[in-house]
Amino acid sequence: MIVLHSPAKLNLFLAITGRREDGFHNLVSVATPVEFGDTLTVEPREAGFSLACDEPTLEIDETNLVLRAARAFAEATGWTGGAHFSLEKRIPMGAGLGGGSSNATTALVALNRLAGGRLGAEAMAQVAANLGSDCALFLQGGPVIMRGRGEVVHALPEHAASRLRGRRVLIFKPAVSVNTAWAYRQMMKTVPSPYLPSFKAEERLAGWIGRSVAPAEELLFNNMEASAFAKYIALPTALGCLREEFGLAPRMSGSGSACFAFVSDATPVAAVAARIHDLWGHEAFVIETRLM
Repeated sequence: MIVLHSPAKLNLFLAITGRREDGFHNLVSVATPVEFGDTLTVEPREAGFSLACDEPTLEIDETNLVLRAARAFAEATGWTGGAHFSLEKRIPMGAGLGGGSSNATTALVALNRLAGGRLGAEAMAQVAANLGSDCALFLQGGPVIMRGRGEVVHALPEHAASRLRGRRVLIFKPAVSVNTAWAYRQMMKTVPSPYLPSFKAEERLAGWIGRSVAPAEELLFNNMEASAFAKYIALPTALGCLREEFGLAPRMSGSGSACFAFVSDATPVAAVAARIHDLWGHEAFVIETRLM
């Protein structure tokens, strides 16, 4: 039996640069896993794959990314073994935190162990990328730069990654979720275009990486915020309050609706969490964690 942590992720820098001919969008992003996440337990079976989850609203049929990852692994390797997956779900769904993608990649890692390491790093990355745009980033275990539709992943240079690792962060999400496909459609319809040309995104990212003293807060950017904020006014309202009242620099992660803010020893975290619940109700999700 294998028990693995399946982390959530944050997009600290997310520039959607335009729509591709295949219908996907190109992006430049700095993303990082965090210490908070789900737990995936994998028990070997002679054949076949099955999934159980403690979150009753999660679909556990063949459309689930964990089972899709298992089938993809079997097809890529010819492995004839099987496994039962038990998922302890903590990452909120529809949040932009990459929970499903993380679960899928974690399943690939577990199966590769069970199968004796049939896939090398490059082959694992390819299988993960074919499953979804966010999947391959979880193989790195730390901050990465993502390009293409998210499948082209490189580790962030160490001198820049060291400015991110271990930073305390508060992640919070209202009860409402933002549909990713809807968010991209809104970007396509918005005039003037919210896309950031790729050369500008690369210049902005290179500028932050090159300034050795630039703090993580100066990296933060997300041009998907405008689409979500126009419909879900509770998002910009809350972020504005946290800026005004606590001096934080909160942003949205991915297509939302989860948001985050760096905190320090001087931040009254309990008061910030209480304010978020005041604004979004008791059902709002709030967790403090650290960047990996």
